[in-house]
Amino acid sequence: MRYYLVALFDDESYKSIEPIQRSLSKKYKLYKNLPTLHITLEVIEDPDLNKLDEVLFKIFKPYKRFKVELNEVICFDEPYKSVNLKVESKGYIKRLARSVNDTLKLHGFNVRQNIENWDLHVSLANTNFASREWSRNEFAKACTVIKKEGYYNMAKIDRIELWKPINNKKDMLVKSYPLKTY
Repeated sequence: MRYYLVALFDDESYKSIEPIQRSLSKKYKLYKNLPTLHITLEVIEDPDLNKLDEVLFKIFKPYKRFKVELNEVICFDEPYKSVNLKVESKGYIKRLARSVNDTLKLHGFNVRQNIENWDLHVSLANTNFASREWSRNEFAKACTVIKKEGYYNMAKIDRIELWKPINNKKDMLVKSYPLKTY
């Protein structure tokens, strides 16, 4: 099974991003339950969960809560049809993503080979877990409108979680790694 390691926002940051996601979902009738906003740091194939938990605990132990810069809207075309906020890949988030990828590789986990080609982003709307697939025209229009509106925010990350790929908030969480407070 594939697992996702994700960075999650504190409540204040989440509340500043969610209205955009809610607006897209409502306008295009995409979701019955909105997916949790997050930044995917790593995708791990068929891990030994006990070993993974040990390694991740050691990686995240020294990390404090940190801010990320969300600075524009990016869209991924078919088959994804995804509207996203771009996470500026610098500072703490970049160091953390690289550290996770390198450390998990060293411990023999099946992770992405080249993270340089990965755009860190917050998915606002896509075909995953949607109650219906939006048309090519709807996707193009949504992308154009949101890009024109633009977006900029500094958001705070307060925890990292390991998820199963299901849209049931109760069953999706495998493990949570809270980051230290300042």
